[in-house]
Amino acid sequence: MSPSLISSWLPWLDRQGRFSGLRATAFALVLVPALILAAEAWMGQLGSKPWTQAVHDTGTWAVRLLLVTLAVSPLRRILDWSKLIGVRRMLGLSVLAYALGHLTLYCIDLAFDWGLILSEIVKRFYLLVGITALTGLVALGVTSTDGMIRRMGAKNWQRLHNLIYVITMLGLLHFALQSKIDVTQPVLMTGLFALLMVYRGLDKLKIATTPPVLIAAALATGLATALCETAWYAFATGASAWLVFQANADIVIYQDIASLRPGHWVALAGLAVALGHAFRRPKARPARRMQASEPARAAP
Repeated sequence: MSPSLISSWLPWLDRQGRFSGLRATAFALVLVPALILAAEAWMGQLGSKPWTQAVHDTGTWAVRLLLVTLAVSPLRRILDWSKLIGVRRMLGLSVLAYALGHLTLYCIDLAFDWGLILSEIVKRFYLLVGITALTGLVALGVTSTDGMIRRMGAKNWQRLHNLIYVITMLGLLHFALQSKIDVTQPVLMTGLFALLMVYRGLDKLKIATTPPVLIAAALATGLATALCETAWYAFATGASAWLVFQANADIVIYQDIASLRPGHWVALAGLAVALGHAFRRPKARPARRMQASEPARAAP
């Protein structure tokens, strides 16, 4: 069996069939949420509605892993960590696995009553949004192999996989709508997604990701996240927008980490990236002459 075929089946091997510590660690980490969920179910710690809680947990982890997957390319550039790209496909497939698990558990919760399941999806907008996002993830998962890249062509493949940004927005909308009143987690995830989009925008505009630029991006995105949270609560509950926004100052008043709001966490994540960049600046590389015979590759 060729090394490339072996590495395509064993997630802890790289493309040359060699053991990769990075891949093995990533594979172990994506299994942790499922193992924790299984342990909680075994010990009866999922509350009075265990299937419903399992549905929520798998959906939340699908969104989290989706953001981790989207973070691979920006962090690879900012931290000059080229090997990070090697785990992106694995992370993407883990997102699909958790999303399919999310749907499967939902069907179990409704006792596989297909008439009820279909009627719920049609009647409830947030379910329709979620099933649309899942359909997109399935399409990306099916076409994630090297063979599909060759069949579709790099440009067509990249065009299809650029839909991941739309799929992410649909997933975040689904997450927020089903959360109803407490949207702390959806707002946090939306803020982190916005931060990743800022990084991609900087790359598209050819703006150097210097520490000052990264710090400014972190603070601006953190503020935007706080304003997003304020707007949601103001419109959804009628709460005073000013009082909601002032809650972001509680960390200064009470000096309690529990007072950290989504905007704070987004800003801290961005500042951590800026700090990482300061200690791991990209190294200058000698220019390489492009070979005419070099095959085209899909953009990361």
